[in-house]
Amino acid sequence: MTPSDAAPRGPATGGGAASDRLLERTVREESARIVAALTRSFGSLDIAEEAVAEAVVEALREWRTRGVPPNAGAWLTRAARNNAVDRLRRERRYRDKLALLPTDPVGAPLADADVDERIPLLFGCCHPALSPEAQLALTLRAVCSLTTAQIARATLTPESTVAQRIVRAKRKIGAAGIPLRIPDPSERVARLDLVLTVVSVMYSEAHLTPERDAAADRDVAEDALWLAGVVVAALPHEAEAHGLLALLLFHRAREGARAVDGELVLLPDQDRSRWDAAITARAHAALVRAARLRHPGRWQLHAAIAACHSDAATWAETDWLQLLTLYDMLLAYDASPVVRLNRAVALAAVEGPAAALAEIDALEPRLHDYRLWHAVRAHVLRELGRDDEALAADLSALELTANLAERRIIESRLRR
Repeated sequence: MTPSDAAPRGPATGGGAASDRLLERTVREESARIVAALTRSFGSLDIAEEAVAEAVVEALREWRTRGVPPNAGAWLTRAARNNAVDRLRRERRYRDKLALLPTDPVGAPLADADVDERIPLLFGCCHPALSPEAQLALTLRAVCSLTTAQIARATLTPESTVAQRIVRAKRKIGAAGIPLRIPDPSERVARLDLVLTVVSVMYSEAHLTPERDAAADRDVAEDALWLAGVVVAALPHEAEAHGLLALLLFHRAREGARAVDGELVLLPDQDRSRWDAAITARAHAALVRAARLRHPGRWQLHAAIAACHSDAATWAETDWLQLLTLYDMLLAYDASPVVRLNRAVALAAVEGPAAALAEIDALEPRLHDYRLWHAVRAHVLRELGRDDEALAADLSALELTANLAERRIIESRLRR
C-alpha cells in the first residue's frame, strides 16, 4: 500500500537522482527505528522488516515520479505501518492482533523520540543465541536495510546462504522470545562487546578487496562507521563504543592509500601522504573521549595500536616498542591467536625475527589453516635467510587465499 495521502508532495528536485539520494539517506537514518517500533507494535521482526523493505521500494517509485515528501521519515514510517497492517489482514488471526495496536495519527512517530530505537534492535540482532554469521546478516538486513543480494556481495557469501541465515535468525528470535532491548547493566558489557564485534566485522568484510569497491552499490564500510557513531551517540558513557569508532576511523583514513589502481597496498608500502588527515583527527578525538571515561578495553587498545601506526611518518619510523607494549596490554582483554600473531610482527621489530618465529610457530595448532599465519611466517623466515621455507609458507598462504587482491600480492613475492 502506498500512502499517497500521508503528506503533501513537494516539487521534485533534480529528478530521480536527487530523490534516490534522499531515500538512501532516509533509509540509513530512519529504517532501523521504524523496524524496531513496528516490531514492538506488531510483535514480529519478520513482519516489521518486510514492511519496511516494501516501503522502500514504494518510495523509490513514488518519489521519482511525484517528488519527495516534505517529511521523508514520516512518509516511510506510514508506508511501512500500512504494509504491516496489510500483512496482518491477510493472516487468520488479524482481528485479535489489530485490537492491540495503538492508533497513531498519520505521520506521528511510533516511539518516544528520546529513545533511539535502533539500539535495542541492534542488541536483538546481535543476541548471543544467534550465530556470528546470523548476527552479521540480520544486522545488515534489519538495521542497515541492505537487500539480501547486497549482503551477499558485501560478505562474499552465496545469496541463498544469506537468505537462509536471515530467515532462521528471525525464526529463532520469535521462537525464543529474544527481546529487542538494551541489556541490563549486569550483562551490558558482554552484550555490547558482541554488538561492537559485529560492527567491526561488518567494516572488515566491506573493505577486503579493492575490486569490490568499484562494483558495490552500497558502501557497507561507511554503513559500519555510521552504525558505530549511532552506538556512541546512544551510549555516550560506554568507553568501548568510542574505542571502536576510533579504530574504524583510523582504518577509514587509510582507504585512499590501501587500494591504488585496483591493487591492494599493504600498510608497510602505503603512501602515507594519501591518508586522510581530517578523518585521522576525528579518530584521535574519539580515542581521547574513550580514555577520559577511564574504562579500558580491547577496542580502545586496538584503536591505540592503529593510532601508533598513524603517528609514524613511515613504516620504518614506527614506535615498535610502544606497539609491543600495547599488544601486551591487549592480551589481558583479547588473547586470541590472531592478536598474538600481530604481536609477533611487533616482536620481530623489537627483538628480531628469531624471537618472532618462535612465537609464530607456537600458534600453528590454532592457525595452521589461516592464510595470514603462513604469510607472516614467510616474511619472518625470509628475514632469517631461510628462503626455501619462506617459499613453502608463501605457497601455503596462496593456497588458502580466495581474495584476488591478496593472491596477487603473494604471487608477486613468489616471482622475486
